[in-house]
Amino acid sequence: MIEEYFLEFENILRDFPNIQSYSLSKKIYNNRQGSISGKIVFENGYFLEFTEVVDTGQANKVKYRYHFMDKQKNLVFRYDNAPHHPQVKSFPHHKHTTRLVRAAKEPTIQNILMEISKRRKK
Repeated sequence: MIEEYFLEFENILRDFPNIQSYSLSKKIYNNRQGSISGKIVFENGYFLEFTEVVDTGQANKVKYRYHFMDKQKNLVFRYDNAPHHPQVKSFPHHKHTTRLVRAAKEPTIQNILMEISKRRKK
């Protein structure tokens, strides 16, 4: 089951336009649990570093971080579920921007890539 999750994740990256390159690191803990992390570089030089710890038997990810940066390594946005902003309504899920931390739903890699794609079109 976790191997299927990893395969689907990589297929999403392979099929998404504007990705120049990506590297992945996968760890399988058992048939349901594992982690995937890596870096995606986009054609404009921006990049996304990410980590997901997944249990396919659960609805939500155990842990996640999607850190999107510009060419100069300045934060554009980051989603994570680290429990360090208890004041946020969607705790522990939240989104960091350059100015603030706000409530956010747990994103998928597709959500993140679509948000990045929309930013490129502006």
